[in-house]
Parts: sequence; C-alpha cells; structure tokens
Amino acid sequence: MAWLVLIVSGVFEAVWATALGKSAGFTRLTPSIVFVVALIVSMGGLAYALRTLPVGTAYAVWVGIGAASTVAYAMGTGEESVSALKVVFLLGIIGCVIGLKSLH
Repeated sequence: MAWLVLIVSGVFEAVWATALGKSAGFTRLTPSIVFVVALIVSMGGLAYALRTLPVGTAYAVWVGIGAASTVAYAMGTGEESVSALKVVFLLGIIGCVIGLKSLH
C-alpha cells in the first residue's frame, strides 16, 4: 500500500509544481488553491509512505515521478518543447524509479 500511496503522491507533486507555475506568484486564486491542496496531499502521502519505506528510496521515487510527470505534462500541453533527448532522459528517470522499486 505504501508504494501505491507514494506513486500517487509523486503525481500530486507534479500537480502542485504545475499549479505553482500557473499561480503567477500566488496572484491567481484558482491555481494557488490547487497548489495548496495538491501540496498537502503530496506531502501527506509521502509522510505516510515513509512509515514503512526507507527515506532515501521513497524520496528519490517521489521526486522522480513528480519531475517526470511535470515535464511530460508541460510537453503534452505545448508549454515545453518536445525533443527526442528529453523523452530519452524522462524514460531514464522512469527506469531509475522502477529500478529503485524493484530493489526494495
């Protein structure tokens, strides 16, 4: 269960990071509210996962999922350019996350 919560928390990390970017320094209400809610969910899930998973592994997985999801979303919406190298490196992050999970 901790792994599932950790994965979902990583996705919520991407949500709060994206909302933070769209909040324009917390001057836009809706993205600012999304940021706060997603941050609470993401950190709460990470804290829950840390009850049973090692902090180094859990944090690396959480950050990896969040970073890869944030970039993938930005590329999917056209906010960031897509290139073959970016895709390769994102797949590398995902591969590392899978590797860390498989070693646990």
